[in-house]
Amino acid sequence: MSLQGKHALVTGGGTGIGLAIAKALAAEGAQVTITGRRLNVLEEAATEGLHPLAMDVAEEASVVEGVAAAVAARGPIQICVANAGIAEGRALHKTDMDFWRHMMAINIDGVFLTIRESLKSMAQTDWGRVMAVSSIAGLRGLKGAPAYSTSKHAVNGMIKSLAADFANKPITFNSLCPAYVETPIISQNIKSIMERTGCSEEEARHMMVGVNPHGRLITPEEVAHAALYLCSDMADSVRGQMVQISGGEL
Repeated sequence: MSLQGKHALVTGGGTGIGLAIAKALAAEGAQVTITGRRLNVLEEAATEGLHPLAMDVAEEASVVEGVAAAVAARGPIQICVANAGIAEGRALHKTDMDFWRHMMAINIDGVFLTIRESLKSMAQTDWGRVMAVSSIAGLRGLKGAPAYSTSKHAVNGMIKSLAADFANKPITFNSLCPAYVETPIISQNIKSIMERTGCSEEEARHMMVGVNPHGRLITPEEVAHAALYLCSDMADSVRGQMVQISGGEL
């Protein structure tokens, strides 16, 4: 597979899953715009083929201007990876509107805005791949995280609808649905679990590892390889799918 000449946009591309996908795409020849709120993190992550761009997916103007700048610099976006998101658990009775709105602004609005703006140039080309990084929580409820689970279910619904809208077009839409992945979010969640339950760091980590049936955390590179497959010509008929990278969780 060669992605030579293709322009990819990866939100949240400075760390974790986003960075792994960005590097994998660049290794296949794509020019990859990586976005995030912290320009210094993006600049540190940028290697050959990766181009940093400060952009806040929760702010419409930032996304409109950022995507337009990326297109002006590197041409139409043909691979859109809406990866930026937050993951935090909180019981429903402890969920205030600020927490709820913040979760939805990033995890739903951010995906919507990223895809909407990317399609403006992608629709003018003869090939495109759109992926949203969702979660296994978008396929079944995640205990203790109703807001997060809701946001990821919404993302999957958006992808299914778009796949139906573009069924006869040369653009595919799919979600990547990993279980617990070894990323900085894991460290944040470990701290949160420790604070909420009083358990040790080892016990908190075991709670997350234990969700993955194969008994280990998934690597960001495993998710990146799934993204590469969806970019291949062999995946042209894979549309509107929730691709699970979940260690056997059914």
